[in-house]
Amino acid sequence: MDASVRTMRTAVVRVVVDRDGTLPAAAYDAGLRRLRERGAEVVASPPHRLPDRNREIELIVEGLDPADIPKHVTLCAEAFGIPATAGVVTYISRGTDADAQGVLAGFRVTGHVTRHTEGDEEVVTVTLDPHDLRRVPESRLHTALEAALNCEVRIVSTR
Repeated sequence: MDASVRTMRTAVVRVVVDRDGTLPAAAYDAGLRRLRERGAEVVASPPHRLPDRNREIELIVEGLDPADIPKHVTLCAEAFGIPATAGVVTYISRGTDADAQGVLAGFRVTGHVTRHTEGDEEVVTVTLDPHDLRRVPESRLHTALEAALNCEVRIVSTR
């Protein structure tokens, strides 16, 4: 995968920072402050809106390398002073070609992305190698691309 494509994707890394729900509100706020002081972009509920257990924050990470997830979990554990665990990672999509390439990379395939307009609708055509189309369920790939791009997607083979 082209490194520029990877750096353009924005991940939401969820981290459970208080599995047992024992962290006092002031300590929770202090942990959020420490994360932000270290340059982390954090999305978190106010302490009074937290669930009783499995309290989770979200880190917004540009160009996430999945191998770096443990580093983000460690950063959270250090900031809050208690163990933290990784949660689900999702990606923010802006409907760009980089988002399409990121979806393809997630399926471990490469392809060529083109855009055109039909009437008032944008259509994205993704051209893949026939070998990749045999390895990857086309319906899953199609659904993921449409969700990332929010437009009609057509998958074709280079044959």
